[in-house]
Amino acid sequence: MSEKKSKFLTYKGKPLVRNGNTIYYGNMSDKYVIMMQIMSTKTVNDLELADKVIIQLMYTDPDIKTRDRVVKKSEKHGLYNAMDIGSIWLERALAE
Repeated sequence: MSEKKSKFLTYKGKPLVRNGNTIYYGNMSDKYVIMMQIMSTKTVNDLELADKVIIQLMYTDPDIKTRDRVVKKSEKHGLYNAMDIGSIWLERALAE
């Protein structure tokens, strides 16, 4: 049995793609995707960690206006908290 190699980092089986301070979670071919924007960082033991993260559940349909694509929006402290709620939102939205 051969394993299929992915060119993206994945979390819970879905791709994670980073562009600067923006992280997209999910498949762009699905109806929804999660977008996380790192708004501020803090330094802990010489490591720069995400502090304030804005998370959005968005439609991927290019025919919808950009401002109308956002379904849910929240602000979390820390990337772990943002990823946690984002994976729940995405899983529930795709199950509909």
